[in-house]
Amino acid sequence: MLTARVLTVSDRSSRGLRVDESGPAVERRLKELGFEVLGREVCEDGVESVGEALRRLCTDARAHLIVTTGGSGLSPRDLTPEATLEAGERLVPGLMELARSRCVSSITPLAALSRGVAVTRGSTLILNLPGHPKAAVETLDAIASLLPHALEILGATLADCEQTGREGAGKDASP
Repeated sequence: MLTARVLTVSDRSSRGLRVDESGPAVERRLKELGFEVLGREVCEDGVESVGEALRRLCTDARAHLIVTTGGSGLSPRDLTPEATLEAGERLVPGLMELARSRCVSSITPLAALSRGVAVTRGSTLILNLPGHPKAAVETLDAIASLLPHALEILGATLADCEQTGREGAGKDASP
């Protein structure tokens, strides 16, 4: 079973001034998509705080997927993409490009304002989703069908890659 963790990035929620609604919404949707959600937590905005949380989750949680929600817009404190790029090892630009494209064309042109990125760190995929619960779930849904295959290639499973037909697709597969 594929595993996931959810990290809500919000100054107000981390201080107990606002109830986190996006984290639970993303957790519910991940479960509906078949993920085992290992946990959910909240951290304050900022490159250092988010970067440290992502590095720790990749090391300690052993989740195949870490999904952040919040901090990916245009506000001066929205630094989740910068923290994610710092914590990540490899950029996966097509995932969030596709998510934005699908959301812009079928839901709202405001999706173009999202700065969320996707990266890998070790065998973990990290995705940045918007902070609004509805937008976070819609963005996740826009790329949900690609996640099992992406995680398989990344090494989440050792099974042969069904999409490409190549044996051993995963950590040591050649293109």
